[in-house]
Amino acid sequence: MGRMSQAINLKVTEPTKATKVVVVGGGTGTHTMLRGLKQYHTEVELTAIVTMADSGGSTGRLRDEFGCLPVGDARMALVALAADIEDHEQLVRELFLYRFAKGNGLSGHNFGNLLLTALTDILGNEVAAIEAASRILRVRGQVLPVTTDNVHLRATYDDGLEAVGESLIDEPPEERWSHRIHDLGVTPSAVLNPLAAAALAEADVIIFGPGDLYTSILANCVVDGFAEAVQATAASTVFVGNLMTKAGQTTGMSTHDHLQELERYLGRSVDHVVQNSDALPEGLIKKYQAEYEFPVVALDASQVAATVHTEPLLSHEEVVSTSGDVVRRSLIRHDPVKLATVIRTLWSASS
Repeated sequence: MGRMSQAINLKVTEPTKATKVVVVGGGTGTHTMLRGLKQYHTEVELTAIVTMADSGGSTGRLRDEFGCLPVGDARMALVALAADIEDHEQLVRELFLYRFAKGNGLSGHNFGNLLLTALTDILGNEVAAIEAASRILRVRGQVLPVTTDNVHLRATYDDGLEAVGESLIDEPPEERWSHRIHDLGVTPSAVLNPLAAAALAEADVIIFGPGDLYTSILANCVVDGFAEAVQATAASTVFVGNLMTKAGQTTGMSTHDHLQELERYLGRSVDHVVQNSDALPEGLIKKYQAEYEFPVVALDASQVAATVHTEPLLSHEEVVSTSGDVVRRSLIRHDPVKLATVIRTLWSASS
């Protein structure tokens, strides 16, 4: 008598689809955002789209001397996403952050900037150089230049004066501190990197900020094709409000003003706003006020259609200036873990 066959039903569990998160910006703010989000690398596919208009500090010097695209914002994003669990991974990460404090021609230069410049020379373009550096750092995600065209920022102010060059816009002379930017663009015109366009089209969440409104965030938005790509996406859009105003750029602007300016350049509304509720340290506020910079007034949720998330987001980690660094850095910053925790609720709620 033959054995009876049994039908066995196996339940196949589909792998959880990773949420595609794109962070748009540059500099310290984007570095902070990416550092926090990296802890959720098993849940998300992270992409940083960074500005290519930097012209100050080590980046500006290398740009002038080698004729390459600015690499500083890409380096900061790469370091933020770098693996740093093993001792050797932490050492490589620190190496990319290392800044020379002495040496003729070397003082002020960042090692990561020098390496990216060398890789560009070897491989023939900046995109390939960033990809190679990503492998060296074992980056959890990808970093994309917003454009591969060689451009400079151009700002027109409320009194009609025009300034060309990110470094001039980012750190204006004292007599310009009270002025605000009326219009921002790039010269010559630039085209959106196709890889960045694809990332925006496929994104589930697109995050703008934190970071300097004009020189870090909107510097991406004014590249031809960027606003159209964001208008066409089905992704949820998020604006992270800044903690302090920027002299000569956002003087007197509230979080609501920042949001309206971002929406003006994007040509669409933003879905979510994230802002800080922590009290800022009085001692540091006084240092900022001496340079005509002030706490950003929080947004009243009743003012906008966006969903507003107000949470304690302040970092209590002391900011230490690096020897040899000639660029002024932020002293009051967001906490990367607190910030990422709030952002995570946005994709968790929709999954």
